[in-house]
Amino acid sequence: MSKLNLKFRLSEKLQDSQSELTDSTERKNVYMPKAKVLESSTVNTVAQGRISLPANALDIINENLKNRPLSRQSIDVIKSPAGGTTAFTVPCLAGEDIQKELVGVILDYTTPRAYWETPDPVEGTPPTCYSMDSIVSHDGKPCARCVYNTFGSKEGDSNAKACKESVELYLLRQDNIMPVIVRIPVSSKTIFQKYMTRLVSSMIPVCGVVTKITLEKATSRAGQPYAKYIFEAVDTLTLEETNGLRAFSQDIMAVLSAVNEQELGEVV
Repeated sequence: MSKLNLKFRLSEKLQDSQSELTDSTERKNVYMPKAKVLESSTVNTVAQGRISLPANALDIINENLKNRPLSRQSIDVIKSPAGGTTAFTVPCLAGEDIQKELVGVILDYTTPRAYWETPDPVEGTPPTCYSMDSIVSHDGKPCARCVYNTFGSKEGDSNAKACKESVELYLLRQDNIMPVIVRIPVSSKTIFQKYMTRLVSSMIPVCGVVTKITLEKATSRAGQPYAKYIFEAVDTLTLEETNGLRAFSQDIMAVLSAVNEQELGEVV
């Protein structure tokens, strides 16, 4: 895949925001939690490229979702593969596809964590305690002072934490107008943080580069195979491109900020 094909091209707004509001009087709104609406002008900032947000994107969303609120549960999730597998299982229109790499722009990311009283809860079980930023729990307690946030607190594991950590990336890929959620396990959390630090050192925002994510087989201290995540910046976006994606990211993340316990049970 060439560098040119990887790059996301952003054009100027197709219309002035005022004229867009005037011309779209018959267009339905996309109703979001807390009355948050994705503005047409924001959708129109990204166009003419391998990834595009067409002027009728809101109409497509409304038609397919029947004006129902957009939530985290409606977004595809790419989970961490088990057993050291070095390929992703990616949801697609035909079901699932096996891909060796993921390429796109990271619109934003969160660092959720959750604790269950049961050591191995069934997926989807609401957690006893959770946090979306790994700093403050849902009931306002500092995670740093929690006994379950200490190494060795997990029952039956010599050095693991009882409170499970992860990173969730909102990745906007080519030929898509909605991001996918890429779950990064705690074993690769430090690797991702180093990648973010390198971007900071270069004064590049996370949505200012095209990121390629691959997997590398590794072995834990206990001798168990696992997949280690590798992050690489394969292209740098222009200031105009970055600003367009940043605006789109702010709308998307505002919509998805309200998370209930049931959703958290599927996060980490």
